[in-house]
Parts: sequence; C-alpha cells; structure tokens
Amino acid sequence: MAATLELKLEDPTLLHQASLLNGKWVQAKSGKTFDVEDPGSKKIFAACPNNEAVDVDSYVETSKAAFEQYRDVNPRERAKILLKWHELITKAKNDIATIVVYETGKPMVEALGEVDYALGFAWWFAGEAERIRGSIAIPSVNNRRTFVVKQPIGVCVALAPWNFPVAMIIRKVAAALAAGCSMIVKPSPESPLSVMALSDLAHRAGVPAGVLNVITTNNVNTPSVSERLCKHSLVSKVSFTGSTAVGRIVARNCSDGLKKVTMELGGNCPFIVFDDAVLEDAVAALMILKWRTAGQACTHANRVYVQSGAIDKFTRLLLEATRKLKVGHGAAEGTTMGPLTTSRGVEKLEKHVEDALRKGGKLLCGGKRPEGLNGYFFEPTIITNMTPEMLANNEEIFGPLLGMYKFETEEEVVRAANATSMGLASYFFTENVDRTWRMLERLEAGMIGMNTGNASGAESPFGGIKDSGYGKEAGKDVAIEEYLIAKTGTLTVKF
Repeated sequence: MAATLELKLEDPTLLHQASLLNGKWVQAKSGKTFDVEDPGSKKIFAACPNNEAVDVDSYVETSKAAFEQYRDVNPRERAKILLKWHELITKAKNDIATIVVYETGKPMVEALGEVDYALGFAWWFAGEAERIRGSIAIPSVNNRRTFVVKQPIGVCVALAPWNFPVAMIIRKVAAALAAGCSMIVKPSPESPLSVMALSDLAHRAGVPAGVLNVITTNNVNTPSVSERLCKHSLVSKVSFTGSTAVGRIVARNCSDGLKKVTMELGGNCPFIVFDDAVLEDAVAALMILKWRTAGQACTHANRVYVQSGAIDKFTRLLLEATRKLKVGHGAAEGTTMGPLTTSRGVEKLEKHVEDALRKGGKLLCGGKRPEGLNGYFFEPTIITNMTPEMLANNEEIFGPLLGMYKFETEEEVVRAANATSMGLASYFFTENVDRTWRMLERLEAGMIGMNTGNASGAESPFGGIKDSGYGKEAGKDVAIEEYLIAKTGTLTVKF
C-alpha cells in the first residue's frame, strides 16, 4: 500500500477531494477516484474523482445554462466579483501555496511567488471587464452606419498543466469571467487540489453556480475526457496549455465545430550572452530562468549560448551560483530547488544527460539523482561543449539540465537560436543598443527578453509563434478578445 501523509491547512475547508458541478462538490458517476501524490516523498495525500467521458455532458450543459444568465451580468459587477476573488485568494495565500508545494514539489517560496504572480491576472482582468469596446463607422454607402459590438463567446474550456496550476487557472478563468463567459476547467491529474481551492474561493466571491465548473480525471482518462469537452457542440472556446504534441491533438478535436482555440505550447528557448553583457546580471537571470520549478516551465532557458570571449568567466560564475542551490522537499526549510513533479521527467533527464555525454558533452556538475531523497529528485546539472545533434538541443528539456554552447558572431547565434520549430520565448544579454534592436527583430519567438529573464506579467501579451502555439493570454485588449465575438450591425438612416 502506498505511503500516505496528511496535509495541514489553516482553512481545511479549502481542500476538496471532489469535482465542482453547478456549485456542488460531487464524485464521478462511477464512484472511482485517483490518487494525488507528493513528488517530494512519493506519498499519497488525497484522492479525486476519476471522471470519464460519460460525466462530461452534465458539466457542459450546466455551464451553458449558467452562461445564458451570466452573459447579462453588468461588467462592473463582473469586475467586483473578480476583485473579491483577488481579496480572498490573497487571504488564503499560505494555504494555496501549501497545496501547490505538495502537488508540484516546488519550494514554498516559489509557491508563494506563484500565487503573488497569479493574483496580478485577477486584478488585471477585473479592469478589463469594463474596458471592452466596440466601434462605429460611416461606410462608403452614405446613408448607412456600421456598428461592431463585442459579446462573450459562450461556454469555454480550460485544459491546464501542473507546473503553474494557480497562475494558469487564474489567467484563464479571470479572462473568461471578465468577458462574460462561463468556463469548465480540466486540471492536470497532478495538481487538481489547488484548482479546487481557487474554485471554492471564486464561489465565495460571488461567481454564480455553473459559471465555473471543474472536472477532474486521471492520466488514463484525460485524453477521452478532453476530447469530449473539445468536441461538445455547446462548447465555443478552448484554451490549452501543454506540450506541442498534445496541442496538435487538441486542435484536431476542436476542428469539430470549428472551436476558437488558444494554444500556449512548448518551448525550446535560447538564452544568449554576448561578450559585452553584464555577466553577473545574466547569471542572476539564468538562475531563475533555469532552476526555478526545477526547470519545468515552457519559458525556461533550454539552450544557453555564450560568446567565446565571455564563456570562461560566465561558466565560473554560473557554477559557483548553482553549487549554492539546496535540493530538497519543497516544505523543508532552506530548500531552493524541489523535485520534478513526475517520474517521467526524471527518466527523460537521464536520457538527455546520457545522450549529451556520449556525444562529447562535458559534465560540470550534477547528472544524477541525489542520494538520501525519496522523491523525484535530480541534481542541477550543467553540461558544456553542447552540439546541435544532441537530444537536449532538439527537445524541450523540462528539467534541471543546463546545456551551454559557445558561439563567435551575432549572425551565427541568431541562426542557431532560430533553428527550432518552437518559438515561445528568446532571451539575450548585451550592452549594445543597436544589437538589441537587431536581436528583437531577428529572433523568431513570441516573447523576447532583452537583458531580462522573467518577463511574464498580466500587463504584457503572453504567447508564442511557430510550433509554440497561437493566441495571447495576457495584455491589454488582446487576451480578453480571445473570449469575445465581434458582431457587425448595419443600419440604414433616412435623411
């Protein structure tokens, strides 16, 4: 029998081992559940309903019925609900962060940081609710007037990942609710409980029953449940965050009914350091952009390119900083890097490390599972002498493996950085203003960090190009437009 542990919260009522259907906490029709595991100890601490495709219809139908009422709620009232949600999440921040620690493995300081980051989206979209605007124009036919009105698109579905469960849910749900839509969330099987806590707080904040439904399921049933959600005739919009491979499946499923889709997919992000960069700043940014969440983020640095004149000093500074990391359970005092969230992640890292070393890479630190820890841990690993044919160059690593490449010229590194099907984010460090502008224009990514690592925020559009997806999930106007339709009206005026 699997080892178990008890999760202790300041407000135990936030821990729901159930799905949320039309304002009620319910179990799957089959009565089956799946275990939720702490990746830092491999202990079970909860069990959630293992819903199947046959459970989906009731979630969609109640969401549709709720939408028909919620769409007419005044934008200011929607904004007030979101601001109240923001207030309640702020008060429950410690409990939500604790749940995230045990779901994902990330250290407590990172979990608290995620909640703070996520709160920005609730605040931002509360404002966006009242900023929705249409337009009016005089067309070429002189006695006509053309109007464009914006209206909520309808029932929306959010298919969410486990690496940032709080941020992903607030970002998607707040946008949908601000626009006047209802939403069904299908959380990752690894992190359903933080989503339930947020949903509980949303209803305490005044979100009407059915406007926010949450359906849980395990990894085996996720494909069939997600497919049923995507293909359901009453669903109008799907927002997916996850791998490019799964994104392609979601897009195909959403082609039934020609659903509107937002895709925030994988990344193979380059991090470029030029000779004239302030190396201390670049190292500080990379420490966050590589080791935070144990490297498990689509925007993290996947390929680190350092110009030949700076590589020796940069490597020394990076190695010194990396050796100060303390790997351990996310709830343990002093931990600065937790475990990976799944055993699959550890196995993939081992394959990447073996491949790189076999093909000529030089191991500077790490490269293995640490001793004395019982979770899905892997040491922070740095490998130099990386080459383009290595797996870590061509696949999203999604773990604490940092591969370093040496380059000579700007033209060379731009070609290397763009030599991927992905286009989520790119980063570079230089003190040359002309080069900064050239790199901004030439790097093929939806988001560019210029002497900046962590650049995401509610105020700026988040999304990629190429195989990293389409659509935006933050920023003024663009994100909320993903949840709106534009309706044109033409009026003939008699003079």
